Amino acid sequence: MLVLLAGITALASAATMRPVVFAPGAISAGAHDSAPAFDPSGKVVYFGRSSPVQSVILVSRLGSDGKWSQPEIAPFSGRWHDMEPAMSTDGGYLVFVSNRPDRDDAPPVDGHFNGNRQKGGRLWRVDRHGDGWGTPHLLPAQVNVSTTVFAPSIAGDGSLYFMTPDSASGKFRLFRAQAIANGFAAAVALPFSDGRQTDVDPAVAPDESFLVFGSGRIAGRSIDLFVVFRDGKGWGTPIPLGDDVNSPGSDAEPRLAPDGQQLYFSSERSEPVVYPRTRQQAERDLARMNAGDNGNYNIWQVPLTPLLEHARQHKVN
Repeated sequence: MLVLLAGITALASAATMRPVVFAPGAISAGAHDSAPAFDPSGKVVYFGRSSPVQSVILVSRLGSDGKWSQPEIAPFSGRWHDMEPAMSTDGGYLVFVSNRPDRDDAPPVDGHFNGNRQKGGRLWRVDRHGDGWGTPHLLPAQVNVSTTVFAPSIAGDGSLYFMTPDSASGKFRLFRAQAIANGFAAAVALPFSDGRQTDVDPAVAPDESFLVFGSGRIAGRSIDLFVVFRDGKGWGTPIPLGDDVNSPGSDAEPRLAPDGQQLYFSSERSEPVVYPRTRQQAERDLARMNAGDNGNYNIWQVPLTPLLEHARQHKVN
C-alpha cells in the first residue's frame, strides 16, 4: 500500500510540473513569443513577439471572461527592435531591451555575439504615468556595459540582473548591478556564471532568494532551465529543473508571476502527436498548432512551487 501511495504521489507531482501553453491563440499565437512581464495585478502582460526582421513589445489584458485580449503594440514600442520587457515589483516602470539609438537621426545600435555582428541591445527604462507611459530613457553605463546587453530582471530593491558576453570566451554570462541612491553600482558577474558555458535570461525572485535561468552547461543538450538558491553563504550550485520542464530543444526566457505561483518560459517544444489519428484528433491538433503549440518559440507556464520544492530536495550544499 505504501508503495502504491508513493507511486500515486509521484504521478501527481509529475502532473503538477507539466507545462502548458500560455493563452493559446492570443499571447502564444504561432510567432516567436517570449518574456512575459506582468503588472502587479497579474491582469496586464507585456511580452515580446518577433520574426527574423522585427521585434516589438505587445500588451494584452485579462478580461472578465478569463480570456486574454488580442495584443496591441505597447505605446513605447514599434519604432525600433524592442524585446524582453521586465516589470518592477511595484509596477511603476519597465526595463526592456532595444537597439534604438540615443537620437532618432542616428542609426540603430549593432551588437556582437555568437561570433557575428547582429542587432544590438541596451537596457532602457520607461516610467508609468497614470494609465500611460512616459518616454524611455537609456540606463547608465554601469548597466549598459556594451551594446550587447539583454534579458533584464528587476529585484525588489531595484537591482538589475542581465546577460552580456564574457570578454574572454564570448559566451553569454549573467551579471548583477546593485541599485544605489544615484543609479547603479558597477555590474558584477554572478559567481556560478564564469563564462566557460553559455548562461542566459536570469529571472530573479523579488527577495533574491533564488534565480531561474537558461544555460547550455549540460553537454549534448540545447538551452535548459536551471534554478540556483542564495542564502547567507551566497549563491549555491545551479540545479536543472528536470525533464518535466526541459525539453530536447531550447527552453529559455524564464519569467516569474507577480504572485510567485507560476513560472513562464519560452520553448521550441510541441505536444507529441499520436498516430494513427482520427479526423477529430487531426482537427484538434491543427487548432492546437494554430494556437501556438507548433514547435516555434512560444510561451509556456508551469506551477513554480513544486519545481522549487523538488529542486531543494536535490540541492547540493
